[in-house]
Amino acid sequence: MSDELISKGLDMDIAATHERFVEVMRERVPSMPLDSKERYFALLSNLVGKLEDPEKHMRDILQEMMVEAGSIILQELNAGQ
Repeated sequence: MSDELISKGLDMDIAATHERFVEVMRERVPSMPLDSKERYFALLSNLVGKLEDPEKHMRDILQEMMVEAGSIILQELNAGQ
């Protein structure tokens, strides 16, 4: 199989996964506690902002998100305690 066919297949898989993600979050968000919604929005809006920069490579975005998301993840894990 050619790289082009593999790439197109992955494009379709990614699009389908994004659609599933949106559907699942539409169901989950209404029942999330307010503080969790705030943290989720902060994380998601930060990620989207980075993805909107066409000059930024995915590797750089992921490295930045790992650092920035750490504190949000810890806050969420500690929220239920």
